[in-house]
Order: sequence, then structure tokens, then C-alpha cells
Amino acid sequence: MNTCSNISLATTRRGFLQSTSAGFGWLAFSALNGWQLQAEQKSGYVNPLAPKKPHHAPKAKRVIFLYMQGGPSHLDTFDWKPEIADREGGPSGAILGSRFKFEPRGKSGIMISEAFPELSMHADDLCLLNGCTTRTPSHQQATVALHTGNEMFVRPSMGAWTVYGLGTEAQDLPGFITIDPPHDQGGAMNYGSAFLPATYQGTRISGGQRGLPNLEPLLSYENQRTQVDFMQKLNRRLLTQHDPSNPELEGVIQSMEMACQMQTSVPSVLDLSKEPDSMNALYGLDNAASERFGTQCLTARRLAEKGVRFIQITHTGWDHHNNLRKNLGSRAESIDKPIAGLITDLKQRDMLKDTLILWGGEFGRTPNDDKGDGNGRGHNATGFTMWMAGGGVKGGMRHGATDETGKTAVEGKMDTHDVHATILHLLGLDHEILTYKYAGRDFRLTDVHGRVAMEIVS
Repeated sequence: MNTCSNISLATTRRGFLQSTSAGFGWLAFSALNGWQLQAEQKSGYVNPLAPKKPHHAPKAKRVIFLYMQGGPSHLDTFDWKPEIADREGGPSGAILGSRFKFEPRGKSGIMISEAFPELSMHADDLCLLNGCTTRTPSHQQATVALHTGNEMFVRPSMGAWTVYGLGTEAQDLPGFITIDPPHDQGGAMNYGSAFLPATYQGTRISGGQRGLPNLEPLLSYENQRTQVDFMQKLNRRLLTQHDPSNPELEGVIQSMEMACQMQTSVPSVLDLSKEPDSMNALYGLDNAASERFGTQCLTARRLAEKGVRFIQITHTGWDHHNNLRKNLGSRAESIDKPIAGLITDLKQRDMLKDTLILWGGEFGRTPNDDKGDGNGRGHNATGFTMWMAGGGVKGGMRHGATDETGKTAVEGKMDTHDVHATILHLLGLDHEILTYKYAGRDFRLTDVHGRVAMEIVS
């Protein structure tokens, strides 16, 4: 398949087949391709990234995970606690009221703080998960647990499990892409595949047109294609003559072809230069404060359109032990319009209904004044807020609740395993059935836990 050639269409094999007898030759190619698939089936090899049948009818086809690293304060964003304002004051450790004003938003009237004026206009699309919990208030452990389901051992990431269970509809892109992930707090573990085959791990890219290193070939496309074809021929000869049922060798053949295809597909997806000014404005690319995250969100939409199954964007700087009003305000400003633009854009393309958006950090913040300056909060694992939108969840609702101070979840509790189980359910996967045998036992994303929050499923 001459996917990397830049010679004219008419002189390529594909171009010849497409043009001969009004494309009749393309039928011959389809037949040859079918024979190749039959040969693969006889050898026992199945493309691990091919779309797979879900366990039940899915609500969502894909996930866009907006990860806010550091632990956003739920008490200043999506969990309204008017009671704590009356109890504010005193020495370090005393109750601290919200630094932001809350108002009812949308027809549903859910309470959202003034930090998100643009996102608030989509209140009726949001499902606030006010009863979230996690096991530890330590950044690294809670971050790794959110991404992999286990803070103590190396486990496959949520995105890797998703692609393992469903494959991907993208033909020339990875099934799992993570945009600008951080180096710390677990690093590559948060998008790795651990003991799952490496083909399911996340591909790390940076926002912008040159987001993937080493993408440009050292050779011309024609010479590189010739070289790759020769290596593929040798690999297939080895596969046929010595080990016809070797999935690892077929995996090498597939990954080499994928890498070659990505040299043309990735730049076109990441190139935002042809997007109209109206689209740039929708995502906040015309504003210095929101340009970076807006670029990431617009890129995520383009990847979703191409069939990428799991897309993650990381936004850092949410660890507000002090300067809460100023720092949380600036962080919220940088994501507010881009997320609102993403929701609007997906709606306009009729994609929100089957795209699950997940927003949140590794934990929340305490209701207490952390430093005694009346402007900061500590880590809190016993109660915080995440939210979902689209992808089969009910909009304009508040699920779960924390106590009157916002410290502890008391209703509709959802720990990390419950969040994972619910995401998999919306994708059509049963978290108890989605397992992988390793070291003599069956592993799953939710370990031996997890409950699907059916209350939020539409």
C-alpha cells in the first residue's frame, strides 16, 4: 500500500487501480485485500486495533478526558456550599468560604461559580458528580489511581483499557492520544499499557502542527516507502516460513505501517491553519489567556472526527494552597471558553451525543484555610467534584453531594473505580468482563471493585 508516496496519484498502484476503467481496477485491489485478510486469519493474527464489538449497546463512541492536574477546588467551582461562608474566620485551619459567587445556571438551575461564565451557558449539558472520592490526598498516588485504577502498582491506563476493549475507528492514527501530558506525578504510567500489548498505549503529542517528534523522514517519501516495503516483505517471509502464528511479528509489521501512515495523517490533523476565524474565536484562540488550551481542545475535536477512541488533554496549575482567588481565576479563564467551544462545536457536528467528555482532577480541596491567609485550601480526597457531558449521560443534573462543609461525600458516592466502571459502561463495556490474563490471573481496570452510576445514564 503506497501510503507514504508523494508521487502523483496516476503513477501509484492505488492511483492506477482507482483510475483504470472508471475505478474498476479498485475492485481487484479489494479482492486482493480480502485475500490478505483471509491469510491473516489463517495465521491466527487479528489486527489488535480493529474495531471490536462492545458487550452491550454503547451510548458513547469515544472519550475526551480533560484532566486538571493539581486538584481543582470544588468549593469554588461546582459544589455550592453557602453554609461555610457564615462559619468563616479564625486561626489557620478555620473554615474558608468560597472565593467566588455562585448562581443558578441554565433551565436546570444547577449552581456554578462565576469562574466559568462561558461554560455556565452549557449547564444543561453538564452532569455534576459532587460525590467523588479517592483513596489518598497525595498528588502522585491519586493521579496514578485516577488514570490506572491503582496507585500502588503499574497498571494499564484507562485509555489503554478502552482501546483494548473496543479497538479504534481511526485507520491511520493511534487509538489513544494524550496531548501535553505532564512529566511528573506518574509520568508515562498515566498513559501506558503496562502488561497489555504496547499497541494500546497512548501516543504522546504536543499541541500545534509540529506536535509529534521525528515525524519527517530522513529519506524522500519514495525511497522510504521502498525501504519499508522491502523490510515488510522480509518480515512477512519470516512470518510465513518460520512462525505463521506469531502475533508479535505481525504487530511489528502493523506498527511499521502505522508509523509510515502517521507521517502524512498526523500533520494534516494537527494543522489548524485552515480553520476559519470563527472557529478560532469559538475556542478562544484569539485570546492569549486561552489560546493554548483552546488549541488543544480544537485538536481533540479533529482527532475525535478521525475516529480516535480516547483523547486526553492535561491542564496543569490547579494546586492552590494560596492565592486561591487570583490563581484559580486565571486557570479557569484559560479553559472556560475552550471547553464551552468544544461542547458547542460537538453539538453542531452532532457528535456530543456519542462523545463522552470527562472533566476533573485527582482530588479536591478542603473547606479549611490552609495557610492562615484566608486565600488557600489543602488537599481533600474524601469529597470533590468531577463532571461529565454528552456520551449518554443526563445533562443539567447534580449527582451526589458532600456534607455541609464540602469535606466528605455523603450521597451518591463515586470512588475512582465507580468512575471507571461508569465510563466503560457508557462505551458499551462491562467492567467485570473486560479482563486480561497476566501472571496467572485476570486483571481489570476496576480491580475487584466498581459500581456503574446508572442514575446518570440517559
